[in-house]
Amino acid sequence: MIKLHNVEKFYPVGAGRYYVLRRIDLDIADGEFLTVMGPSGAGKSTLLAILGMLDAAWQGEYYLYDHVVHKMDVRKRIDLNKQYIGFVFQQYHLLDNLTVAENLDIPLSYRNVKSSQRQAMVADTLDRFQIVGKKDLYPSQLSGGQQQLVAVARAVIANPKLILADEPTGNLHSSQGKEIMELFKKLNQDGTTIVQVTHNENWAAYGHRIIKLQDGWMVGN
Repeated sequence: MIKLHNVEKFYPVGAGRYYVLRRIDLDIADGEFLTVMGPSGAGKSTLLAILGMLDAAWQGEYYLYDHVVHKMDVRKRIDLNKQYIGFVFQQYHLLDNLTVAENLDIPLSYRNVKSSQRQAMVADTLDRFQIVGKKDLYPSQLSGGQQQLVAVARAVIANPKLILADEPTGNLHSSQGKEIMELFKKLNQDGTTIVQVTHNENWAAYGHRIIKLQDGWMVGN
């Protein structure tokens, strides 16, 4: 599904360079559940941002299916992101002035889905995630676990092939974290490829494979 070859990310520092990622070679199979671990500053979130095409300032080769991402301009990468990828963040990133149902509708509006179809997809997703009773509430009226549940629902509503999760349980109690991880496990069993960044050994074990980053280098897989 994904192939990275010699991917690097750096910032100019004086006459030299500060590397955030160095010579990353990584293959991710269709349907895989991959965990990325490493200390703070190792490059984990940067790697996820590159995979999600949220960061365009890097070097190397990136292939997504038959798409040659590293040769695409920003607009085409954005289109590819919309077509294939759902993102789950540690901080939820829900829009505070929109209800749960309206937050779920946002990614569908980006994909030019017809209004009537969007309403049906939102209703199905509310039911699937058992949050029908929360549909008219705003994020501030939800617990942290409920907000993250909505964030996951928003990430998957358009049936992405790939979910990228950046510390998705970092702000949750262990019971809430387990609920989110079991949800990811179910999504993966249904065919969704998942790449998660976590510091939690228990949540890391949900992955089929663990890779570790240190100082921008991949040091184990």
